[in-house]
Amino acid sequence: MAWKEGHGLVLSVYEITTSFPDDERFGITSQLRRAAVSVTANIAEGSAKQGSREKRRYFDISLGSLAEVDYLLLLSRDLGFLDLEAWEKLTEQRDLAGKLLWGLYRANLPK
Repeated sequence: MAWKEGHGLVLSVYEITTSFPDDERFGITSQLRRAAVSVTANIAEGSAKQGSREKRRYFDISLGSLAEVDYLLLLSRDLGFLDLEAWEKLTEQRDLAGKLLWGLYRANLPK
């Protein structure tokens, strides 16, 4: 579930960033896309690892990338690249992916 929600967020980020200014192609657009992809890529990689400690390491990286996405969405809104409605939709997707990712992380805590 966390991966699926994260993947939906990636698709939304790619779609919305097509309208960002061309001069941000190598700036915020690229950084936001890479951070969003990192969320799901690390969930996938962590899920393939053996042992809770190794899984948590990747889920932790994924959580960091999700925090980066959160900030970059806020910055994009404040710079006028996102209107309030688009920002709210993306933030809701980010929040849901984050809740599910925290569940994965907690499920792999030592017993």
